[in-house]
Amino acid sequence: MYQILKTEGRAKRAKLTTVHGTIQTPVFMNVGTAAAIKGAVSTVDLHEIGTQVELSNTYHLHVRPGDQVIKKLGGLHKFMNWDRPILTDSGGFQVFSLAGLRKIKEEGVYFQSHVDGRKIFMGPEESMQIQSNLASTIAMAFDECPSSVATREYVQNSVERTTRWLRRCKEEMARLNSLEDTINPHQLLFGINQGAIYEDIRISHAQQISEMNLDGYAVGGLAVGESHEQMYRILDEVVPHLPKEKPTYLMGVGTPANILEAVSRGVDFFDCVYPSRNGRHGHVYTNQGRRNLFNAKYELDDRPIEEGCQCPACRNYSRAYIRHLLKAKEMLGMRLCVLHNLYFYNTMMTEIRDALDAGNFEEYKEKKLAGMEENT
Repeated sequence: MYQILKTEGRAKRAKLTTVHGTIQTPVFMNVGTAAAIKGAVSTVDLHEIGTQVELSNTYHLHVRPGDQVIKKLGGLHKFMNWDRPILTDSGGFQVFSLAGLRKIKEEGVYFQSHVDGRKIFMGPEESMQIQSNLASTIAMAFDECPSSVATREYVQNSVERTTRWLRRCKEEMARLNSLEDTINPHQLLFGINQGAIYEDIRISHAQQISEMNLDGYAVGGLAVGESHEQMYRILDEVVPHLPKEKPTYLMGVGTPANILEAVSRGVDFFDCVYPSRNGRHGHVYTNQGRRNLFNAKYELDDRPIEEGCQCPACRNYSRAYIRHLLKAKEMLGMRLCVLHNLYFYNTMMTEIRDALDAGNFEEYKEKKLAGMEENT
């Protein structure tokens, strides 16, 4: 059940009650593609840094170790020892990212595995079956994510097929949730709005999928090459056409600034690989902007990454030490940077929720944005 607690302009402060616990929104979901956060971060760590939702990838877990293996081991929660909500994306993004290894047909998508080259078929029914085997809290509908530079004709045809696929996803999810051997018969289904940067296609698609009465709605196909201004324009146009009384999820976004701007446009679910990917390369987020710990100026800097930060890295180690670890290619350096970045994102979301509760989100947003000038 999704309940809006407060609004400020279009911004929503809400909570989503699930079988695996209540999600306070706006929320940033920490990305663990293959059932682990890259950078040697465990689910014990995720508890410590305030993670609410972990996100895993349907395609990657289907390829390895196999969703049937995970089902036999009791589902993804038990497999990775995580007792809070999990969202699984559908494999649809891989239709975009593995463009050289796939063929799209009406029935679904034929992939060549990026691991061993074997042939894989995934359509709406297969995606739902895999996600049911994983027993995630929230399953995403199977869609195609068209390129931001695709022609209008291609995007129109792609979106129409995605709508047909969504109907099949909904029917299959209802069937799977009714089976006796389903691990999570309360699995939720979110639909995905597509349409590249064509506002009219986006709005028409949003109106069509809104009528399907799904558990939540995502805006997909942004952060795939278009400018930030284009992304904000699409959100301004599309979000008002999605059901306000359902969760709104902006997929694969983004920077702290992107999140702040999207919250003010009515989005309340986010995920992005930036904090973990940048952390593994020594780039850390602070309230003063992003720092590159490889820089020589940190060689003798005995301060934490950010003074006052309560993450495990900042409570215990200096910039100089973490820089040394990164330079020496010690895994601990990556781990500490990833922990700090995820803590920074999770803490920012808490601050956003507190600001919405207090009715001063816009003031908080402007102050936060002003402080986060790029600082390398």
